[in-house]
Amino acid sequence: MSALVLGIDCSTTGAKCIAWDLQGRAVAQGRSDVALSIPQPGWGEQDPEHWWAAVVHAVRDCLRTVDPSSVAALSITHQRESFALLDAHDVPVRPAMLWLDSRAGDQVDRVGTARIHELTGKPPNPTPALYKLHWLAEHEPESLALTAHIVDVHAYLVHRMTGEWATSIASADPLGVLDLAASDYSDEILAGIGLDRSVLPRLVEPGTPIASLSAAAAEELTLPAAVLVVAGAGDGQSAGLGAGVCDEGDAYLNLGTGLVSGCFGSRFRPHPTYRAMSGAIPGTVSNELFVGAGTFMVTWFLHEIAAGEPAGVVREDWWEEQASTVPEGAEGLFVVPYWNGQLTPFWDHRARGAMVGFGGVHTRAHIYRAVLEGIAFELRWCLEQAEANFPAPVSDFVAMGGGARSDLWCHIFADVLQRPVVLAGHDEATALGVGILAAVGAGLYPGIPDAVAAMTRRGRRYEPDPARSARYAELFGAYREIYPALRPVYPTIAEVAHV
Repeated sequence: MSALVLGIDCSTTGAKCIAWDLQGRAVAQGRSDVALSIPQPGWGEQDPEHWWAAVVHAVRDCLRTVDPSSVAALSITHQRESFALLDAHDVPVRPAMLWLDSRAGDQVDRVGTARIHELTGKPPNPTPALYKLHWLAEHEPESLALTAHIVDVHAYLVHRMTGEWATSIASADPLGVLDLAASDYSDEILAGIGLDRSVLPRLVEPGTPIASLSAAAAEELTLPAAVLVVAGAGDGQSAGLGAGVCDEGDAYLNLGTGLVSGCFGSRFRPHPTYRAMSGAIPGTVSNELFVGAGTFMVTWFLHEIAAGEPAGVVREDWWEEQASTVPEGAEGLFVVPYWNGQLTPFWDHRARGAMVGFGGVHTRAHIYRAVLEGIAFELRWCLEQAEANFPAPVSDFVAMGGGARSDLWCHIFADVLQRPVVLAGHDEATALGVGILAAVGAGLYPGIPDAVAAMTRRGRRYEPDPARSARYAELFGAYREIYPALRPVYPTIAEVAHV
């Protein structure tokens, strides 16, 4: 059998391992869930040991139908901004804090500055680890006192695999403690928390071999010890690479738990309407629009609102069919999807979700359609605010992630954004991105552009419909009036609800 590479995706809800051949075809895959803990409203935590357990299960599951000796290398993509604290014995000091944890709002207000944005490319908001580290310094100084290593998900898994404390620049950068222009930790930012860079892992470029598997990890993963572990990237940057987004004007649309849309950039240019991330191709950036609600909102609807669909059907499919009978605009019902706060372009962490326009005509099908439309409206608002600062206008969006399987949602995005939406050639583009990096790190391709050309392709194309686009343009005019009207209320809600 020809050489294979493994793309491992350790996300918020689970781990996946996909074995890729050198033409970008998935030949086997395995999965495992990861439990999410929400001990208080606005908090989000996980046991980092569960990351490793899920990856081990996913890899072993994948290898049930693949000859392990054919695997040349592996690489890791992961939920970004999440981090763990480990003591001198590599034991977690406390539960890992996740990207969706918003407890550090007060720290954002007090510590977030234009200088930090200038250095990191990330406007102040509770998502980066930086502000949660400030929260820990104030509320759990004993945890930081015990900490020998602060690690992103990539660094934690690499250590479990190789014994090395190393991570990709494109994995560490989302934490918010790097000087993005220098591709190095910012001693200025670390000093503000009272941390030394010695607690952070060594930085390497994406696609760089880190080490081979340790004997113990190889046995646990059922892989040969000769398998190379290659530096990967965060899930957003990896998704862009797996979708072939490699030129200015290219953008991806990752419809995962949260919605992330990244526009490729060849140079770092910070602006408050988007966040800049170090790219999966060394020396590049991904200028990202981020809506904290994607398939998370669909799952929320199915768990909390939906009931009574026929037994034995795929729930999303059934509700999509019902929503398809509802006209554009859900007969005046709007969903403002701030279930996890408002991110780009206004960075209002106190904002909360809303449903506006209810009347007696509205059903659960209307709510479902309004959820899909609200997320698309929010992305259009983000794009209108940010696009003038991108290196080139966005020509189309390459879509991937679980939400891209929805035919209705892809049509809605094309009509609302007034741009074509093109499906990535594989709906696991995030895992494919690090599969590409693994192939390059193993020397199976001379460079990332060669691997992208050979391993990526495009799928179905959704063109905007002129009539529906015109109708959505009218509706968008109403949608963008809702947040400014509600914004004065949010601080009061936060105060009385203690969130």
